[in-house]
Amino acid sequence: MSATVVLFHGGDEVLLANALRERVSQLVGEGDRALMVAELSEVAYLVGEEYEISPLVDAAQTPPFLTSRRVVVGREIGRFSNTDTLNPLLRYLDDQLESTDLVLVWEKGPALQKLNPLPRQLKDAVTEAGGQIISAGIPRGRDGSYQWMDEQINAAGLRLRAGAKRLLAEHLGEDLSRLPALLVTLSAALGSERPLEVDDVAPFIGQGGSVPPWELTDAIESGQIADALAKLERMLNAGGRHEMQVLAILYNHFSRLLRLDGAEVSGETEAAELLGLKGSTFPAKKALRQARKLGSKRVARSIDLLAQADLDLRGASALPPAVVLEVLVARLAQMNR
Repeated sequence: MSATVVLFHGGDEVLLANALRERVSQLVGEGDRALMVAELSEVAYLVGEEYEISPLVDAAQTPPFLTSRRVVVGREIGRFSNTDTLNPLLRYLDDQLESTDLVLVWEKGPALQKLNPLPRQLKDAVTEAGGQIISAGIPRGRDGSYQWMDEQINAAGLRLRAGAKRLLAEHLGEDLSRLPALLVTLSAALGSERPLEVDDVAPFIGQGGSVPPWELTDAIESGQIADALAKLERMLNAGGRHEMQVLAILYNHFSRLLRLDGAEVSGETEAAELLGLKGSTFPAKKALRQARKLGSKRVARSIDLLAQADLDLRGASALPPAVVLEVLVARLAQMNR
């Protein structure tokens, strides 16, 4: 059996850990994990006062002992982001030990402040070595998230009615990484013999997850005060966002409307150019439509409300920060009615 190499990456720690655990279990099979698996993390790469990838390469080049194969897991290799630090690993991938299955995880260790993008030279080396590069993250965008949910539900062997799926999507929000564990619970408790309804799923879903910023701004634009306040509560509590972060989200949203107000743009393409948006013009289309709907006076009033909330959050008001935001969101939504 020839050597295999797989490189995992992705922004969700839970999904990354789940994917890693599943792959290592597949590679070990019925073997003795204690004898077969060597897992290295950031602390193992500290040689003297410098971080080096050579300990991982040394482990990969070590023949198995009392087993036919060896699984070497290189976690937290995100600090090796340039060619000089990666060179020992790149050379190994060009000439692998046949008895080693190498699993690499591009993630941040506790001593690394920021994870750099996955280097092209590492991706190329893994591909040229016949390996796999697997993203363990959740696709961005509503359509991508729904498709990912369907894939997870099918993989769990479950069938959910449309209403039950919608409940999960709305309740989990941005915390979709909770889905795999929830599906395991549903499968164990309810089985897969019949499609699951809303009433089947509801008792198991727990606390609502955070929501993406566009759900809050969409609720405000729709004039749905109660819904907007519910979205705000989830961003602050389940999402753990600071009040100033939420204010910045709202300011960025309404500052786009301010820039478009009165601008001589004929459509979404020109609006996107004015706003400096790249890729899809859909956000520019929404902003242009909303700016025209509100009109100059209400756009200006929105900015005034945001400025006052900024002062209040910095101590101008005795109200708790969460209440300051609740008042702001309610007033912004009220203007859209």
